[in-house]
Amino acid sequence: MRKVNFIIAIVTFFTMATSVANATGIRTEFNEFEFTLVDDLHMGKKVDAIWTLSYDKSEKPVTVVKRNTIEGTEYVVSAEFFSVRYVANASGFGAKQVRKSWCNVDSKINNAVINQTELKNQEIISPNKVDDKMALGLIASYLPDLLNDGYTHLLN
Repeated sequence: MRKVNFIIAIVTFFTMATSVANATGIRTEFNEFEFTLVDDLHMGKKVDAIWTLSYDKSEKPVTVVKRNTIEGTEYVVSAEFFSVRYVANASGFGAKQVRKSWCNVDSKINNAVINQTELKNQEIISPNKVDDKMALGLIASYLPDLLNDGYTHLLN
């Protein structure tokens, strides 16, 4: 009888530990993702394309807006609690702080969600020229690392 109670206690412990780990935003693998091009949307003259990025079908997707600017091609990645941009130019492809005029998230919240050290590390992800397909793949691959550990649940 003691063995059965001990086994039940162990199983209960691991079940609870897994639930707590998922609730705290401990990193999960973000190997699978899907981009969907947003069609039939009046984007205005300054927006070239809009995609939604989903890591999991059950969550709110992240929006990626492509703009061609003087700096190069900019991909503004936005969600409810964060916003960042990835820039493709002559120096390569990398992450930068989003322009205040393009950000709809309070700067204090955005700074809490975005890992500033990782943002600095991602300034140049690739020194090569990238097309949209490559840029979107790099964004999907590097974005989870850009969020502080307590906020990765925003992606899944």
